[in-house]
Amino acid sequence: MKKLLVLVFLMLFLISATEMVSPKPALHPSIEGTWELVSFYNYVDGVNVSDTLPATDGYRQIKMYYDSKVMWTRYVPNDSIEWFGYGSYQVEDNQLVEKLEYMSASMRKVANNEMIWTMELDLKNNSYSQIFLDEEGNRINSENYKRLN
Repeated sequence: MKKLLVLVFLMLFLISATEMVSPKPALHPSIEGTWELVSFYNYVDGVNVSDTLPATDGYRQIKMYYDSKVMWTRYVPNDSIEWFGYGSYQVEDNQLVEKLEYMSASMRKVANNEMIWTMELDLKNNSYSQIFLDEEGNRINSENYKRLN
């Protein structure tokens, strides 16, 4: 019995002396989550930002990315036009590709035939910019978002 108690005591001592440390996950940004548009950039020469336009009061554009699906909606005060869309997305390196499967009639009027948008992606932990490029790869403008969750 003494040997059993000594063994139990020794095991408890060894366990209590062991430092329990869980490995910290690598910090890397993910686009998964809910985002709100905060501003737009215009580029003067394809590289440098020429001006920043904040979203106007009452204007809201929300995007949600989860499990390779994207959904977005836009509310514009004093406007009865509906803006929304749903589809899939892929992120590779610094590129965001969205392919809409379903969208509002107003969006369908301005959408390209393939309903695919390929954008440069500047992703940080709590913000991202989707940057639109011309045919030569020069930056035209961007939508800039902040993370809501």
